[in-house]
Amino acid sequence: MSARTWSQAYSHESVESTTPASAMSTPNSVSAASTSKKSTATVRVSPILNLDGAEPSATQPHIKAVSPDPRVDAGVWVAKKFSPLQSKLRSCRSLLQPKGQSPISGSGRRIVLDRARRALLHDPRTGHPYIDNSIRSSKYTLWTFLPRQIWYQFSKLANAYFLCVSILQMIPGLSTTGSYTTIVPLLIFVSISMAKELWEDLRRHRLDEVENFSTARIIGKAIGSPHSAAVAMLSSEASTWNSVQWKDIRVGNIVHLLRNEPIPADLVLLHVEGSQDTAFVETMALDGETNLKGKVCLPFLSQYGSVDQMASSSLEVFVEEPNLDLYSFSGNMTASGETLPLTNEHVIYRGSVLRNTSEAFGMVVYSGEDCKIRMNATKNPRIKAPALQDEVNKVVVLIVLFVMTLSIALTISYSIMKPKERMAFYIATASVSGFPIFISFVILLNTMIPLSLYVSLEIVKLCQVFFMTSDIHMYDESSKTPMEARTSTINEELGQVSYIFSDKTGTLTNNSMLFRRMSVAGIVFTHHASTQQLRRGKQSQEKLPTYAVTPSSMRSSFANTTSARDGDSVEHTTGDLLQYSQDHPDLPLTQAGKAFILSIALCHTCMPEVKPDGTVDFQATSPDELALLEAAKDLGYLLTNKQAGTLTIKTSSRDAFVIEEYQILHVIEFTSDRKRMSVIVRMPDGRISLFCKGADSTIKNLLRLSDLAMQKDRDVERRAQVRQSIEAENYVKRMSTYNARKALSGHSSLGNARLSMSDLRTVDTQDSSAKWLADEDMEILASPVEAEFPLRFSYQIHHRLQPSSPVAQESPESGTAHLKHIALDDATLFENCFQHINDFATDGLRTLLYANRYISENEYSSWSMIYKDASSSLENRQDKMEAAAILIERNLELLGATAIEDKLQDGVPCAIERLRRANIKLWMLTGDKRETAINIGRSCNLIQDFSEIMVLDHELGDLTQQIHPQSWKMTHVEVAHSVVVVDGQTLSMIEADETLYASFVELAVSVDSVVCCRASPSQKASLVRSIRRHVNGAITLAIGDGSNDIAMIQEAHVGIGITGKEGLQAARTSDYSIAQFRFLARLLLVHGRWNYIRICKYTLGTFWKETLFYFIQALYQRYNGYTGTSLYESWSLAMFNTLFTSLPVIFMGIFEQDLKPETLLAAPELYNLGQLKRGFSLKIYLHWVAMALAEAIAVFFLMLGLYGQATFTNDNGLFSMGELAFTACVVIIVTKLQYWELQNKTLTCVIAMLLSIGGWFLWNVILGATYSNNTIYNVKGGLFTRWGRSALWWLCLILIVVTIWTFELMMKMAKVAWRPSDVDEFQQLEKDKVCWERIKLAARDDAMVHDMGAEAGIASAEHAKREREVQELLARPRVMDGEAEGLRRRHSAHDGAEEVIELDELVTHTRKSAAAVLSM
Repeated sequence: MSARTWSQAYSHESVESTTPASAMSTPNSVSAASTSKKSTATVRVSPILNLDGAEPSATQPHIKAVSPDPRVDAGVWVAKKFSPLQSKLRSCRSLLQPKGQSPISGSGRRIVLDRARRALLHDPRTGHPYIDNSIRSSKYTLWTFLPRQIWYQFSKLANAYFLCVSILQMIPGLSTTGSYTTIVPLLIFVSISMAKELWEDLRRHRLDEVENFSTARIIGKAIGSPHSAAVAMLSSEASTWNSVQWKDIRVGNIVHLLRNEPIPADLVLLHVEGSQDTAFVETMALDGETNLKGKVCLPFLSQYGSVDQMASSSLEVFVEEPNLDLYSFSGNMTASGETLPLTNEHVIYRGSVLRNTSEAFGMVVYSGEDCKIRMNATKNPRIKAPALQDEVNKVVVLIVLFVMTLSIALTISYSIMKPKERMAFYIATASVSGFPIFISFVILLNTMIPLSLYVSLEIVKLCQVFFMTSDIHMYDESSKTPMEARTSTINEELGQVSYIFSDKTGTLTNNSMLFRRMSVAGIVFTHHASTQQLRRGKQSQEKLPTYAVTPSSMRSSFANTTSARDGDSVEHTTGDLLQYSQDHPDLPLTQAGKAFILSIALCHTCMPEVKPDGTVDFQATSPDELALLEAAKDLGYLLTNKQAGTLTIKTSSRDAFVIEEYQILHVIEFTSDRKRMSVIVRMPDGRISLFCKGADSTIKNLLRLSDLAMQKDRDVERRAQVRQSIEAENYVKRMSTYNARKALSGHSSLGNARLSMSDLRTVDTQDSSAKWLADEDMEILASPVEAEFPLRFSYQIHHRLQPSSPVAQESPESGTAHLKHIALDDATLFENCFQHINDFATDGLRTLLYANRYISENEYSSWSMIYKDASSSLENRQDKMEAAAILIERNLELLGATAIEDKLQDGVPCAIERLRRANIKLWMLTGDKRETAINIGRSCNLIQDFSEIMVLDHELGDLTQQIHPQSWKMTHVEVAHSVVVVDGQTLSMIEADETLYASFVELAVSVDSVVCCRASPSQKASLVRSIRRHVNGAITLAIGDGSNDIAMIQEAHVGIGITGKEGLQAARTSDYSIAQFRFLARLLLVHGRWNYIRICKYTLGTFWKETLFYFIQALYQRYNGYTGTSLYESWSLAMFNTLFTSLPVIFMGIFEQDLKPETLLAAPELYNLGQLKRGFSLKIYLHWVAMALAEAIAVFFLMLGLYGQATFTNDNGLFSMGELAFTACVVIIVTKLQYWELQNKTLTCVIAMLLSIGGWFLWNVILGATYSNNTIYNVKGGLFTRWGRSALWWLCLILIVVTIWTFELMMKMAKVAWRPSDVDEFQQLEKDKVCWERIKLAARDDAMVHDMGAEAGIASAEHAKREREVQELLARPRVMDGEAEGLRRRHSAHDGAEEVIELDELVTHTRKSAAAVLSM
């Protein structure tokens, strides 16, 4: 590189140091310029260090550029000399910076568009070029894999133990079993485990390459070595566009973006093609928000005719250093001596997608790991290890202590026996000290911890992964996506989850909006049936019994019965409104409906797009607006064209289409502070009208009769609070009843929300099953509140005839006679509409109020001047514009309300209800606004009708005063259901105070659920980390589908990715991926629980068999003078774990199913087995060890007493006694693990038994025929000529095995009889035919939906029919076994197909049991 080029590179680094401090410091600092006198002089900052943290003046449009200075070269030299000190101070400053805020920095990035530059821009922080655009989400690199894996593998205490033993074994003269018999297998097993981890991480590397090798278009060519990634900024062919890979994009490149393309790096927007000069981007993968965001260029960029001219104009951009904050951006751009500030609306971040914009151009300011989305990601994800491994490590420590203690005892015994050795002349002169004897015993007994423990466990887990990925019930037919596992290390943690952290958009919701209802003139009209309504209609048509009874279903059911009885309550549809409008075009309801629909068609920011076939599509910044415009289109108001200042609406009448043009005079945009938007239009008749839509809390204050409106709103809220308090009180009462039963039982129950199985043991199995199933049929949330409030007020009030109100008369034959009672007075209109809004919100719908008023010409002219002055103000422009908007947005007339459903994925409410019953707390972490998050929480059952919502908001006052009273209430007051709602900014303030954050975590853990809105990816990860660290024993699971979810997925114990519409960013970095959220219930409740049970039984079985087998060795030492002689032949001993007992324990870890999947889904409370660690603990291990020790004593002394000390056999030597004990151990181990302890007995049990026992005898045949060294063990021909022909040997074997079997059977019978578990109870229920059919129905998604707040229910005809079925069954004569009749029921399968289920009614059922089984 030439000296001139180097000089240019250095000057690029140094000029930013002379940048005005106000231009480059962060928003969190205090402006240095504000403390100085006002002057036109240029402000200079020392190039060495800037510690004052001056704040940029974002509102100042003009900042004088710094002129060249000859002292810059000296400044560069000084800066380079002090750069180490500066980097250290910057590191200290970043440590002091609160989480969630931009790091305080006095420097930034200066990027100049220079066609002649050939060198890379350098980062002044490091002195090296800015990093390339590649990203890495894998755990390891080439340099970190080996050290991190060695640490991880030997953090398993068993491996560390064997490493120590192998080192001792390799010391000459200490080992009696060889020098390398431990270290070689250990290295092989560790290498296999490391290879598995390497393979899993290579898959992540390949997925990273998919993104890194994506292509984009930049000006110029990427030149330089691909290995060094030295890419020049601009080549001599700068005017041409060239495709380059994402990884080769560098800071300063100009990127060309096309519609629907992802953004490859963080860009400053330079140019947008189109008349709007706005680029719309979708940021779902970044912050979870579904609304499109508009990004604009700085005004002075319009002077350049093309991007090529910009590249030649030496534009200078100053930006802050990379940081985590997604919601703020500081910088400025200078061109032709003019400087304007850069804010968040001028920058497009990586992870976004360009939408509704044909072309856009931007300059890269952050690349690769410096991008905002990557800054929020976990850079060095931790290596996940299962929590069960800690318990196994404790057991390993205990076994090591046991081996050491036993070795010491044997060494002491040898010392006592040593004087007797002098009596033997052949060893009289031999002398062995105590330490070698001790080490020899340690080496002899070291295999009480099996060397293959972890390798066999990996085989088990890989097979578990195969079964999970092959489960057809977790296969999404629509997207052809199966469940995928990217790791097998943490399979068992799927069965121990206590907390789930879920994203909203794309995870719980389907990324689509549906216009559901609208309230016009005090009447609710349904446009599209909701998910719950569709389900209800499907069930009614197919006569499928529904067992969920909820407050909403009871209300809806009562409404249906009232309708059938009285004919008053009729559900209106928008079709009824259209028909009514055509029949009566001049009546008030028609006029109100037209005004309301017209307001929907006019008040928006959408753009129509006419397709070649003539159809019209809408390009919307918000899916809500798209749903509203589609609804207006369905209702006859079609937006066909939108030009500058003009909207064209095509309306349909009875005879023809009418096209009308509306002149758009002003659009007052929606902001989060205003919570509304307005349009001022000139109507076709020349009048000026303002249409306003927004949140109900805002619009109510703008109405003409705002005082009356607020009074009616308070009345509605009061009724809602009364209902909520009664429902909550009922819930608490019923919960207290169940808790009392649980306390009286003195035994584990199925959870607080269900009857304890202990309470049912006083009756027979069928009666107990009837009680449990009957309790399953009645959701405990149903309460007598319905007697006082039989149905929602909104569905009755508009049917009341107001005596003082005129009504619309119509003929009965019109088909809309039910619309005749229309209240026209303002009080009734407000009451009806606000009640509808309350009901919509309770059902989890997103609501908007619409209002309008007509404006005179004079008023509009006066206001227009005020608004124009506010728009052109250079100071406090936004505040002035909002103040001007308030002047015109007043005295509005209420038009109506809309309700939009943010559609949930199929089965989400059912899955959440099952997870709740499984005692799993679900937290929703989203980037959406608070109101949206709460609405989704209601619709998916996360927030109940009677939930107490605790909102933490820094704007409401001191956070300490908000948190502490709520914490006290959760501790001292019984609350039915509680939810904490917190936003990201408030959470940032809480995180900055350690004491306050600890109080927040304590509150969050005590409530039922937490909703965190406006949360950044780093905040999501922080919440997961807090629970993982502060809640002892809690296993966390994070689930999401976007790039903004990667950090929390990597932070949680278990990370689940959704292969959804936001792409595969989350899925590829997750541990497991599924296509739909509803599959999570089956993944955890079925496969997770199975995996946990299997791993626990595998581990217990492994330790049990080792203790049984090797303790016999220790017992034998007394009879060989404590010399360390082995009872078992050495080759057989070496093959014990590998050939003869590996299959039984591995097969148990693969195929065990203690309960069927239908049972686990029907009774999610059974999931607490893993949460409470009832599968494996030190207590359970000691029980198994005690069994092993007792059985080892029995085997040894029966062998010794009946065969070893017998006088009438021809061979009772060392080998024959060892073979008898060995054979007995093999048979006992195989039968216990594949019969006594295995619930799921299949063909695999037979295979394991035959291969293990048969393989042992085949081994003896081969060994007896080929054995040559008969010195110590008389092996040759033993099976065929000596002990194999001894009847006593075989008789002793049978007696030993039968004795152990009897002992196992007695222990199992005593456990079931005296302390049966919930699993024992349900295993009995599964054997009962009627109970099993009911369990299968309860396990179905459609039969298990508990939608609190959804309008679901069963018609009265269904109730009557089922009652008749019960009575017919009870009236039947009793018959003998085998002559039972079958009752056929038709119902729909999960995929909509019909199937037939036959219920065989057993004759032994009592009338009470039959009624409980069939009655609802």
